[in-house]
Amino acid sequence: MNKTELVNAIAQKTGQSPSAVGEVVSAFEDVVTEAVASGDKVQLPGFLTFDRAERAARTGRNPATGAEINIPAATVPRVKAGKSFKDAVGK
Repeated sequence: MNKTELVNAIAQKTGQSPSAVGEVVSAFEDVVTEAVASGDKVQLPGFLTFDRAERAARTGRNPATGAEINIPAATVPRVKAGKSFKDAVGK
C-alpha cells in the first residue's frame, strides 16, 4: 500500500475527504520526523515507536574488491512494532 492508497483507505473509513486526510498524513510525517530528528521518542502504544539509534563506527568490506573500508558512526531512525500490532499481524 502506498501513501495514496493509505490516504484513500483512511478517507473511506472516516468519511473525510481524501485531501483532508492527505494533509493529516503529511502533518503526521512532518511531526514525527521533526521530533525524532531532535532526539525525542514518538510512541503510539501498542502500535509503533519511532526513535533514533546510534551506530558505532566499524570496519566493513567492499564486496567487489574485498578491501577493508571504514564505515563511520551514524545516527539512524528506528521503528519498533508494539505488541498489539505484532499480535494482529502474526495471526
